[in-house]
Amino acid sequence: MAVNTTMVAGCPAAMKATSNGVFQGDNPLDFALPLAILQICLVVILTRLLGLLLRPLRQPRVIAEIVGGILLGPSAVGRSQEFLHRVFPAKSLSVLDTLANLGLLFFLFLVGLELDPNSLRRTGKGAMSIAAAGITLPFILGIGTSFVLRSTISKGVDGPPFLVFMGVALSITAFPVLARILAELKLLTTNVGRMAMSAAAVNDVAAWILLALAIALSGTGNSPLVALWVFLCGSGFVLLCFFALPPVFRWMSLRCADGEPVSELYICATLSTVLAAGFITDLIGIHALFGAFVVGVLVPKDGPLAGALVEKVEDLVSGLFLPLYFVSSGLKTDITTIKGAQSWGLLVLVVVTACFGKIIGTISVALLCKMPFRESLALGFLMNTKGLVELIVLNIGKDRKVLNEQTFAILVLMAIITTFITTPIVMAVYKPAKKQSKSDYTNRTIERQDTNSELRILACFHSVTNIPSILNLIEVSRGTEAKEARGRRLCVYAMHLMELTERSSAIVMVHRARKNGLPFWNKGGKSDSDQIVVAFEAFQQLSRVSIRPMTAISPFSNMHEDVCNSAERKRAAIIILPFHKHQRFDGSLETTRADFRWVNQKVLEQPPCSVGILVDRGLGGGSHICASNVSSTITVFFFGGRDDREALAYGRRMAEHPGITLNVVRFLPSSDIGVESTVVDIDQTILTEFKEKKTEDESVRYEERAVGKGSEAVEVIKEFSRCHLILVGQVPEGPVFESLHLKINAEFSELGPVGGLLTSPELSTAASVLVVQQFRGPLVPSPSTSTAMVLPEDVE
Repeated sequence: MAVNTTMVAGCPAAMKATSNGVFQGDNPLDFALPLAILQICLVVILTRLLGLLLRPLRQPRVIAEIVGGILLGPSAVGRSQEFLHRVFPAKSLSVLDTLANLGLLFFLFLVGLELDPNSLRRTGKGAMSIAAAGITLPFILGIGTSFVLRSTISKGVDGPPFLVFMGVALSITAFPVLARILAELKLLTTNVGRMAMSAAAVNDVAAWILLALAIALSGTGNSPLVALWVFLCGSGFVLLCFFALPPVFRWMSLRCADGEPVSELYICATLSTVLAAGFITDLIGIHALFGAFVVGVLVPKDGPLAGALVEKVEDLVSGLFLPLYFVSSGLKTDITTIKGAQSWGLLVLVVVTACFGKIIGTISVALLCKMPFRESLALGFLMNTKGLVELIVLNIGKDRKVLNEQTFAILVLMAIITTFITTPIVMAVYKPAKKQSKSDYTNRTIERQDTNSELRILACFHSVTNIPSILNLIEVSRGTEAKEARGRRLCVYAMHLMELTERSSAIVMVHRARKNGLPFWNKGGKSDSDQIVVAFEAFQQLSRVSIRPMTAISPFSNMHEDVCNSAERKRAAIIILPFHKHQRFDGSLETTRADFRWVNQKVLEQPPCSVGILVDRGLGGGSHICASNVSSTITVFFFGGRDDREALAYGRRMAEHPGITLNVVRFLPSSDIGVESTVVDIDQTILTEFKEKKTEDESVRYEERAVGKGSEAVEVIKEFSRCHLILVGQVPEGPVFESLHLKINAEFSELGPVGGLLTSPELSTAASVLVVQQFRGPLVPSPSTSTAMVLPEDVE
C-alpha cells in the first residue's frame, strides 16, 4: 500500500469530465471537457491567424501549425508557468494527447486514401531512381550525423534506434505538403511537378517502412528477438490486410448506388476497421498510425465510398483534432535548450546535411536522367520538403526516449527551415518556359475574315448544374453538317474551375489530376465528376464537336490566370464564363459564390481573346437537347461598336444551325433627338454584308428600330426578349447608345449597361443572356504556367 500511495502522490490528480458551472463554485478549467474545448479553440485561432500572416509568403499551412504549436509551448508563451498550468496543466496532457492521436489516426487514414498503389506500379524508372537517391544519400548522411550528436548532446541514447531515427528524419519527403506547394506555384503539370509527385509517392511508402523498422528497434525489450518479432508480426499484419480487406471494400463499393448516399453501415464499418487496425498495430508495438494508414491505402480510390469517407471525416479531423497534435508536439519542443555555439553549430550541421543529402542526391540522378540543371535543382529543393510525417517520426522518437529535448528541438527547427525555404528558392531557380503555340495565334475573336476556319471555345463551368446550359450553347454554336463536311469545325475545351483549398480532399484531387491529366474523363468514379464525364462523352458521340476536358485547380486569387493562360495555350477564340448567380425557382437570381464574380472580372481585364459571360436561366430547359430537337430563338441587340459586332458574328454562327431562328434588332436614333443616323464604317460594312446574306436564309430576321430615349430602348428590348437566348455586347458604342444615357448597374458592372438591364429584376425575361466582350489587344503579359491539366496531345 505504501508503494501505491507514493505513486499516487507523484502523479497529477485525475480530472472529472464536466463541471457544475461557475455559479456553483467550479472552475471550468479544472475539468477535462471545458479545458479541452478551450485548448482546441485556442490552437485553431492561433494557427489560422499564422496561416493568414504566412500566406503572402506562399507557405503551406503546416508551417503555421508547427510554429503555432511551438509558440504555445515552453519556447514562447508557455514560458509563463501560470499560463502553462492554467491552459495546459500536466493533468490534462493525457486527454490532449489522446484526442490528438485519435485525430492523427484518422488523418493518416486520409493520407492513405491519397496514395494509389496502382500509380506506384506505373512509376517510371526515372522517378523511381530519383526517389531511391533522395532516400539513400540523406539516410546515410543522417546516420553519419547521428555519431556527431551522440558524442555531444545525445550521450547515452540507444545506438541502433537513434541511427535509424536520424536517417529517417533526414530522408523524408512530405507528399501532401509537396502537392500543395506545386499547386501554389502552378507546377503540377510541368515536368518537374510530375517527377516530384511520382518520386514523393515512392518516398512516402519507403519512409513508413523505415519508420516501422525504427519503432521495432526502439522497443524496451532486452532481447533483440523482440524487435524481430515486432517487425515480423507487423509485416504479417500488412500482408493479411492486403489479401483480406480489398475484396470487402470492393464489395461495399459495388453496393453503393450511383448518385445515392453511401450507406451509414458501410461508413461505420470502415471507420471501425480503421480503429481495429490501429489497435492491432499498437498491440504489436509499431504504433496505431500504421494500421490506419494501411487501411486507407487499401480502400478503392474509384467509386463513391472513398469520397464519402473523405467527406465525413476530413473537416472535423483536419480542422479541430489534428491541430491538437501540433500543440502536443509544441509542448515537447523547447527551443531554449539550444544554447551556446556548439548547439547552434549542430543545428546548422543538421540543416546543411539534410539539404545536402536530398538536393545533391536528387540532382545527381536527375542529371543522369537528362533533366536540365535548373529543373534538377528545383526538383532537389522540392524533394527536401518536410511536414506532418516528419513531426510524427520525431514525436515517436521523443516518446520512446530515442531523442532528448535538445536533439528533438534541433530536428523540429530543421523541418521548419527546410520547408520554409522551398517555395522562395524554387520560384527563384525555376521559371518554366512558355510552351510555344503550334502555329500563330491569330483567331482571337469570332468575328474574322475566314468564317470557315476552325472555331475554338474555352467553356468554363463550376459544377454539374452548369453542364446542360454549356452543352446547349455548344450545340447551337456548332453550325451545320454541310459546313462541317467542308472542313469547318468546332473545338471546345471544357474547363472545370475548382478551388484549391486546405482540405485533404483537394490534395487527392490534385494527385489524381496530376496522375492522368484528365480527372473528369476517366472511366472510374461515380461522383459528380462521373456525371460530367457521362454528359460530355454522350455529347461528343452524338455530335461532331471535339470536346477536350481540362481542369483548373487553384485558389480564387489566381484562378483567372489559369483561364487566360489555357485560352492562349489552346488558341481559343472566345472564353465562356458562367455568371456568378444562378436562377431560383421564382425566377430571381441568387449568388452562387461571390468569388466567381471576381474571377470573371479579372478575366475581362486581361483576356487573350474574346470573352462571354453566360447568365443562365435554363438554356434549353435545364437538360441537353439533341440536335434534331433543337428549336430556339436567339436575339441580338445591336447598337454599334466592336463588342456588338462580336455578338452579331456569334449570332450568325448560331443561325447556321437548322433549329435556330435569329432575330437581329438594330437601334437607330429617332429624328427628335438631333443625332445623325450614322454608324462607324466597319459597323455599316458588317451590317450590309449581314443583310445580303439574310436574304438567302429564312431563319434570320433583321429589324431596325428608332429610339429617342432610354425608356423607348427598354420597351424595344422587352418586346424582343421573349426568346431563349439574348446576345449583347458588353460595351455598346456609337451616337445612338450615347444618346440613350443607359446607366450601368453597379451590381452587374461586368455585364455592361444592356446586359445589366437584361439581368435586373426591372426587366422580367426568361431568356438566358450571353454578354460578349471582343478581344481588344494588345495582350497583357501574364504568368506562363497554369494548373490547367494537360490534354492527351500534350502528354509525352
